[in-house]
Amino acid sequence: MTAAPATVAPRLSQTEFIAMMAMLFATIAFSIDSMLPALPRIAADLTPDTPNAAQLIITSFVLGMGIGTLFTGPLSDSFGRKPVIIGGAVLYCLGAILCWAAPSIETMLAARLLQGLGAAGPRVVSLAMVRDLYNGRAMARVVSFVMMVFMLVPAIAPLLGSFIIIWAGWRAVFLTFVVFATVATLWLALRQAETLPARLRRPFRFSPLIAALREVLANRVIVISIMVQTLTYACLFATLSSTQQIFGDTFGRADNFPFWFALISVMAGCGSLLNATLVMRLGMHRMVSTTLAGQVVVSGVMLGLMIGIDLPDALAFSAYLVWTIGVFVMVSLTIGNMNAIALEPVGHIAGMASSVIGAISTVASVALAVPVGLLFDGTPLPLVSSVAVMALAALLLMRSLVAPVPSK
Repeated sequence: MTAAPATVAPRLSQTEFIAMMAMLFATIAFSIDSMLPALPRIAADLTPDTPNAAQLIITSFVLGMGIGTLFTGPLSDSFGRKPVIIGGAVLYCLGAILCWAAPSIETMLAARLLQGLGAAGPRVVSLAMVRDLYNGRAMARVVSFVMMVFMLVPAIAPLLGSFIIIWAGWRAVFLTFVVFATVATLWLALRQAETLPARLRRPFRFSPLIAALREVLANRVIVISIMVQTLTYACLFATLSSTQQIFGDTFGRADNFPFWFALISVMAGCGSLLNATLVMRLGMHRMVSTTLAGQVVVSGVMLGLMIGIDLPDALAFSAYLVWTIGVFVMVSLTIGNMNAIALEPVGHIAGMASSVIGAISTVASVALAVPVGLLFDGTPLPLVSSVAVMALAALLLMRSLVAPVPSK
């Protein structure tokens, strides 16, 4: 393994570095997925008259993270990687403590937004640290190992959340976030040297952000890529927001939800491995278009089953489980490829453009996902029909992008 020439920071062992990065990344998945079993109890305590509003606990966190994504990368280029991650962790912990003490759903949502802003630090800056210390195939190898560890978190987070709720109540989940973030941040602060030397830092200015935003929005390929990412993320966030209610209220399987969600997460991880295997052979455009077309078909069949056939409960649940796995696998097969397509024309400003693209697609997807979640009526119909429409729109956009340049 070769270090990037400009980096002088001493190395941790690869094993410890990967474990540390995976824990920082895992902050995001843990903050979302461990909350899912708590939503019914939070709804009962804080918003009993409008239980669907509890879903906003998921999307408000994602919204804060999307906003923070725009700034954390440039800030770390100016002030160093460690101060931005540590500062983000402080915001994250403050938000978690406010959530723990929240007397109302409004306070809870504001605190979750703050938590999301803080979580943007680990989301963006951890990758920058990997890039500082490794390059080329060595970097790709480290990121692959980090993501393999990271993929385990969604599988166990709801189960861990449910145990915490049983043992100490739903508010204790937020104190667990504080402990988790504190351990990860102390590990980073005490063991990892700063990876961006002071001589390589750049002054923080809004003008490069504005310039990157203009260049991104002036490029048709990037704009369409952002729109496809937005629609795909919206499918995911809408499903994440509604799925606990559907498992519990529609199918009466709330007690087993963490185990079913673990299965869904493992299958999504298999989708990532499948993409890594096929993308070199089929190309990014074809992978995305084929996946979206498959999702349109699967959602269309699901809609037909729900509207036209009175399925027994066991078959209806099995159909919904397969459909949900399809949504998660769709994300695994598309998002990475769409990011690569979007960044292809802007390699000269890849870091700044990545922040802009990530922020726009995340914030816009939340705007689409929130009303879908609030439409929940005791059945999967609003969710499945919305995902079908969004997947079809994404497919049509992708076809318009691919048409002028055939896939190779």
